[in-house]
Amino acid sequence: MAKPHALFLFRLLLLVNACRPSHQQDQNKISSGDVAALAAVKESLTDIPGSNFFATWDFTAPDPCSTFSGITCSLGRVTTLTLGTGLSNSRGLAGFLCPSVSNLTELTQLVLYPGLVTGPIPPQLGLLRNLRVLSLTNNRLKGPIPSSLSSLASLHTLDLSYNQLTGTVPPGLFTELAQLKVMILASNQLSGELPRIVSAEILHLDLKDNRLTGALPLRLPSTIRYLSASNNMMWGPLNGLQSLSELEFLDLSMNRFSGPIPSSLFRPALSSLFLQRNNLSGGVPSSLPSPLMYAEGSIVDLSHNFLTGELPPVLAAVEALFLNSNRLTGRVPEEYAKNVYGGSTKTLYLQHNYITGFPLEAGMRLPDTVSLCLTYNCMVPPVGFRGCPAASDGEQLSRPESQCLAFSHGRSIP
Repeated sequence: MAKPHALFLFRLLLLVNACRPSHQQDQNKISSGDVAALAAVKESLTDIPGSNFFATWDFTAPDPCSTFSGITCSLGRVTTLTLGTGLSNSRGLAGFLCPSVSNLTELTQLVLYPGLVTGPIPPQLGLLRNLRVLSLTNNRLKGPIPSSLSSLASLHTLDLSYNQLTGTVPPGLFTELAQLKVMILASNQLSGELPRIVSAEILHLDLKDNRLTGALPLRLPSTIRYLSASNNMMWGPLNGLQSLSELEFLDLSMNRFSGPIPSSLFRPALSSLFLQRNNLSGGVPSSLPSPLMYAEGSIVDLSHNFLTGELPPVLAAVEALFLNSNRLTGRVPEEYAKNVYGGSTKTLYLQHNYITGFPLEAGMRLPDTVSLCLTYNCMVPPVGFRGCPAASDGEQLSRPESQCLAFSHGRSIP
């Protein structure tokens, strides 16, 4: 009796194994609703000559999940959709984003590579409740950012940069997306003010090259590490930055910010600090440890402001330091000269101030890797200096004595 029983089990095992591929095939078969949505996507977009992204999109194929470029599936549903190849030899796609993409309700990632796609961002994208990544960068998308995107509760990354988007940024993007870590809206035509409070625990916020106005939010998330709002029309004091202990990169250049620079921004962990071309006043804090131990690659640009007073040693270890076009006075501390001649400071721009002296050591020469500019101050620059940017000073090496005397006595400068 043992042999027939064993034979029965063997045949049963063969039967189970024979059925398994068919079962898996059923699980991988894409849903008819997703097929219809993909067909609508293809209908609204086209390859720019030189691109062949849609070459594999053959709707007579038995399993689009295995053959269509740019999609991945799970249990017969499309979970990621990447439109375009992103390769340097591909010119991308043209056309528009159709609302039917929102029928791919299991999408976790929607990526559009650079191309010539135009038209609005469909508000229906707010229905993709599982979406974690939405990247539609480097195209020609127009119109406002749909407020419906504030409903994407699972969203981690939002990148709409380098388009032609207009209008205000929906406040809900800053307050209603608890999972959002990366928001990149740079290089659009966005306008209006930012909300007073940003409650989303964002790590990376990039708003540069827009038309934003108003003040900085009073409260920013303490988690933020990268913050850029350069080249906008924002104004007011630098409030809301004091508690950002994780900040590593800050660029608020080319705005209209005014008032003093918070002393909390002068710390080595914040190794990239760009505040140039604003209306900032006051001095560089002198109550901090002297000098701060900035690391290799650090850069601080405070140029083209209204900073006054003498330069304390706190920034002497910065690798690239731009303090030109301010109202700094007095003699440069020896720590700066030591780092310049030692080569640890690669760039030191102090031109167009009211500085009266720079410490020199007899016989010392600047390393070839160093750029030092001291022109148009209340001093004669040292012989053999080099490194000033082209046409930064004209032919005048020093300020006229009348300007230096007037400034030192608090009178207006002619």
